[in-house]
Amino acid sequence: MSNVQIPAGKTWFDTHKVHFEDVPISSSDNQGISTTEFLNASEATTTLFDLLGSVAFTPVKNDMLTNVTKVRERQKTAPPGSSETLQSLVKTELASTPKSHKATEGLLWLVRGLDFTAQSLRADLTNNAAVSPTETKPNKELADGFRAAYKNTLAPHHGFLIKPIFSAAMSATPYRKDFYVRLGGQGTDPETVRQALEKWVSALEKRVEILKTFLASKEAKCGARVSMSVQARART
Repeated sequence: MSNVQIPAGKTWFDTHKVHFEDVPISSSDNQGISTTEFLNASEATTTLFDLLGSVAFTPVKNDMLTNVTKVRERQKTAPPGSSETLQSLVKTELASTPKSHKATEGLLWLVRGLDFTAQSLRADLTNNAAVSPTETKPNKELADGFRAAYKNTLAPHHGFLIKPIFSAAMSATPYRKDFYVRLGGQGTDPETVRQALEKWVSALEKRVEILKTFLASKEAKCGARVSMSVQARART
């Protein structure tokens, strides 16, 4: 079961100290994404996998946390003023450490994980736009969106040893009606939860798209590979 404590009448989103909508996007620095706020919002996002209620999601959560740590460690050791935005952090690392791009690779995988999360939840918001969160027979179940999102985002970059681990998590996704209940505290209106989810996903999508565009650009290209944390779990 989840260790996330949601106060009565509140939502999971109210437990976050930093939301993605709070993450500044620079208007003068090529849409630079503020590093500290983005990492804090990403870290808060990992508790979503606790709410899904299955240990099968532990590898997904742990991988995201590992990648947050990689970027944060670079931020701590980078020259002053060189890591205020994620884009500047990456460019500084690539220029100064040609043989080791741990933070850049960590960000690449973190963005992929967040893209997976955003696409999974967007699928429900779109497919069931006119369906009550408590409906027992929605147009599509939550698991359908999670499977499609995994196929679109993470699966193309996972090897045959890793795919079964993440596929097991997709199969452990709870029923949609139960998920919306878990996103709220006692007495919280499920429709309030859905509205909060829409707002949160939209802010996440905007920042993910900016970072995907940057990471695909020539100035951010690096030898992307599966993070070592996932490789280690796949061998066990």
